[in-house]
Amino acid sequence: MQLILLVGTGSFIGGVARFLLSQLLQSKISQPFPVGTLVVNIIGCLVIGSVFGLGEKTHISAEWRLFIMTGVCGGFTTFSAFGLETISLLRDGQHVYALTYIVASILLGLLATFGGMLLFK
Repeated sequence: MQLILLVGTGSFIGGVARFLLSQLLQSKISQPFPVGTLVVNIIGCLVIGSVFGLGEKTHISAEWRLFIMTGVCGGFTTFSAFGLETISLLRDGQHVYALTYIVASILLGLLATFGGMLLFK
């Protein structure tokens, strides 16, 4: 039961943070490009890579890894929203935005994950 509460609490924190940050960023631009979700995904990749990298170098308990990686990062990252927003852009004829979003999300996400791991090597 304790592990479920750890994941649930982390997911709540991550989900609320995702909502607030995504809304804040999206309200700052007038383009249909989903910048809020993109930034959230990149930050989530950086955090999960950092926790992974730190865990290889030091001892982080399984509970803390579960809380941060599964709970917080799982609630924070939004690849399901990524899929929906990409399809919506394509359906609306915004092909350049859709392609930019796909490429930026994947490449920057991978680079951020690797960068997070390198922070603790």
